[in-house]
This record gives sequence, C-alpha cells and structure tokens, in this order.
Amino acid sequence: MSDHRVPAPGPPADGTKPKGPASYFPSIEATYGRPVQEWLDLVADRLDEHRHMEVVSWLKQEHGLGHGHANAIVAYVRSALGR
Repeated sequence: MSDHRVPAPGPPADGTKPKGPASYFPSIEATYGRPVQEWLDLVADRLDEHRHMEVVSWLKQEHGLGHGHANAIVAYVRSALGR
C-alpha cells in the first residue's frame, strides 16, 4: 500500500451534502459494493506510477466502474495528495 494513504471523507460538519468528487462516494459504495476507502487506497497506489486518465481507464476496464465514478475517485486522491 502507498505511504501516502488518502482517508475517505466524513460527512460535512454542517449537515449539507458533500461537494465535488466526494459527492459521488455514496453512489460508488452502493453501486460497486465496496467501501470508498478501498477504491482510494487502490488509486493512491496506482497514481505512484500512472497518470490520471490511465488510472481512470484501469478502474473502468479492470473493475467495471463508470467513467464519472472512476474520474471522481482519481480526482479526489490527486487533490488530497496535492498533485
């Protein structure tokens, strides 16, 4: 696993709905049956050696994610890592 783990976000403190890529996370968990933290860990490891769209394509081809879901996960991890 990557040395730079990206933790899954908690719900917004003010009770509103999440914004940006994190707004996809409840749907991702419901659709694919895995906690979003697993996806974040996979992507953080993959981004060590691959570019954004390569990781999006990998998620789509190897794990069956839709483009929007895959892109949201990768964008969230990249932002959290400052890339």
